[in-house]
Amino acid sequence: MNNKPIVGITMGDPAGNGPEITVKALSHASLYDRCRPIVVGDAKMIEQAVGFVGASDIVIHRCEKVSDALFTPGTIDVLHLDLIADVTSFPIGKVSIEGGNAAFQCVRKVIELALAGEVDATCTNALNKEALNKALEHYHGERSDGYTHFDGHTEIYATYTHTKKYTMMLAHHDLRVVHVSTHVSLREACDRVKKARVLEVIEIADKACRDMGIANPKVAVAGLNPHCGENGLFGTEEIEEIQPAIEAAKAKGIQAVGPIPPDSVFSEALGGWYDIVVCMYHDQGHIPLKTVGFVFDREKQTWKAVEGVNVTLGLPIIRTSVDHGTGFALAGKGTSNELSLVNAIDYAILMTKGRQM
Repeated sequence: MNNKPIVGITMGDPAGNGPEITVKALSHASLYDRCRPIVVGDAKMIEQAVGFVGASDIVIHRCEKVSDALFTPGTIDVLHLDLIADVTSFPIGKVSIEGGNAAFQCVRKVIELALAGEVDATCTNALNKEALNKALEHYHGERSDGYTHFDGHTEIYATYTHTKKYTMMLAHHDLRVVHVSTHVSLREACDRVKKARVLEVIEIADKACRDMGIANPKVAVAGLNPHCGENGLFGTEEIEEIQPAIEAAKAKGIQAVGPIPPDSVFSEALGGWYDIVVCMYHDQGHIPLKTVGFVFDREKQTWKAVEGVNVTLGLPIIRTSVDHGTGFALAGKGTSNELSLVNAIDYAILMTKGRQM
């Protein structure tokens, strides 16, 4: 019996570098020692990507269903969805309705597979939000679900899994951050810092750490205002909303610490003081994570590392993702770094082990 988890990997927006980094990631034979990967996407785009990266020894195996997959190093199994009409004329590196629809259909399909138990975890390449929503509007009349807008992957997953309580976790090795709010304006983000939501995210963060095998996690909670408001001098959210949420979490047996000034909590987390940091809004968590994960080599004028993993917590299925965009400017060049996808696949594997415990 093969107990290695099956991981469904979406190709992302085919106009971006998702197909290329997928080919590069699945060229690592050792990955097949850890899981059974299958790509969900248009096999024609993956075949084109093989040419872009110069992986002439890689074979693309088209599958009609997951059970057709071979899961053999040197062969990339693709659950083929015929999404791109003409690969030769499809615009690489540009926003398009066809590309946005393709990315969306891949996500819908991998969610369906996970809910049906055909894959053990899902891992997504990047989609372009503009292309996604243009496609949703364009094809609205041809779909029965009624949705014409999504902010991104997280909201698609929450909608189609009927999940109400969820949050985004970003991770770079053992630096992990979760968010009270993500894709809203900064003005609205401040308004969303409420006790109930902060407590909810603390609880989700604690469970995520336990699912990853951390027995008694320490959850740091960042403040919203400079210096955590200086006892109300620069704002009262810490006093009125964040601190009460922390106390409620402690009453439930969670090791919640804070509120901690945002300008110091991440250095402390990197030093091993905490297992995860609850952030109050999108950039508060994204900036430190991407600062350590995205490394540009000045001398070589190239990215030395583009690492980081995005995990949607609170879902009934596992979803991890690369922590970068579609890379339109790099698409078709074969030079994109695949480490973020490899790390995302490994995080998906890790999460499956936690669910089996």
